[in-house]
Amino acid sequence: MRSYSLIFVITILTAACSSPVASTEAVVPNQLTLTSEAFANGGSIPSKYACIGKNISPALAWGQPPAGTQSFALIMDDPDAPVGTWVHWVLYNIPADTRSLSEDLPVTGKNVPEGQGSPFTGRNSSGNIGYDGPCPPSGTHRYFFKLYALDETVGLLPGTDKGELLKAMKGHILAQDELVGTFSK
Repeated sequence: MRSYSLIFVITILTAACSSPVASTEAVVPNQLTLTSEAFANGGSIPSKYACIGKNISPALAWGQPPAGTQSFALIMDDPDAPVGTWVHWVLYNIPADTRSLSEDLPVTGKNVPEGQGSPFTGRNSSGNIGYDGPCPPSGTHRYFFKLYALDETVGLLPGTDKGELLKAMKGHILAQDELVGTFSK
């Protein structure tokens, strides 16, 4: 009788250990899939988009965001800069129905598709408003384009920097994706 009790207890414990545990965190599938027609993820960014070229922003596109998305934010930065992460581009309050940004997006956001409003443009590490393309002092650097789907529009004025934007987005990110490009002079 005792061995049957022991087998029963072991069976119960084994079943309990192998059954899935319910998580209190919601897992949001990454639906954004940020891409560019200018370069592949992990590929080289053409000089047209850098300081030695036209220094214009590349076209970007993404998929359908999760339900409840009210706006998007985009940050482009270079973690390989000798002085620490260098921010090249900050955009926020991109309208929720936007699925792409055109090449050479002006600071005013005029190239956002008709009827979708204009995103706010933030301040980059150079102190400029708008896009500053790759311009590494030496070697090959990585440039991360990070897109965030948010459950609100952020209450920040144009010219906000990356740090202020990250604070405002905290707790409001529904999904995110990143596209990485490389560049060397």
